[in-house]
Amino acid sequence: MLNKTARAMDTRYGRVEWGPHGQRKRTSADNWKRPLRWNEAARDFERQHGHRPRVFCASLADVFDNKVPDEWRSDLFALIRKCDGLDWLLLTKRPQNIRKMLPRDWPVYDGYPNVWLGVTAENQEHYVQRWGKLSMITAQVRFVSYEPAIGPLRLGKLSPHPDWVICGGESGGGARPIKPQWVRDIIKDCRKHRVRPFHKQWGTYQSNPLVSEDGKTLAEAKALDDYGKGGGLIDGELVREFPISRRYRCRS
Repeated sequence: MLNKTARAMDTRYGRVEWGPHGQRKRTSADNWKRPLRWNEAARDFERQHGHRPRVFCASLADVFDNKVPDEWRSDLFALIRKCDGLDWLLLTKRPQNIRKMLPRDWPVYDGYPNVWLGVTAENQEHYVQRWGKLSMITAQVRFVSYEPAIGPLRLGKLSPHPDWVICGGESGGGARPIKPQWVRDIIKDCRKHRVRPFHKQWGTYQSNPLVSEDGKTLAEAKALDDYGKGGGLIDGELVREFPISRRYRCRS
């Protein structure tokens, strides 16, 4: 399912058509050089911020898309290997393609030391389908992006569970609402199963519980909660945790 915000950004900036018939287009050479500059400054960044720089790769694309040329993927993984001071977050809605599209030197037991693999899951059905496939592939961090949340999602009792769950509501015109209880439930599940939760935003203030449950006006909610689009507080708390990579967990 297409994120409406991504569609709006693509239309606004005059890029390619979305969907299976859209043209896949490679970004500029200068854009590919940016991670090299970030990598040079990675140590200073980590000293200043307390964590390694993170690169959310191809936020308006999918690295594991069938229609992406293999050469582009090879170039990306070569860049990832070269920029070993950065943690790369690769998010897909096509987990069935991951294993066959990973580079040949992908370590069997823990993956590249600087790559996190994630899948999108808008509701329970997509979680079961996509996490089920990703859970069988090794990576330093495996995560689920429950965004835009358009239905309830529970982790369930069966392991393994993701290392990290990001949740958030849909934004933009005609955004479908996210229910506060969905967020409470997924955070509860994360706490129970030692998964790091990250509630990004409500998407719109109409979905913010300050409005939908407490009856505050949009202006009042904005004044009390300006953490992201539509705010981001849940029951007065900002829940934004990050996972610990396996290479660091093994040292502790």
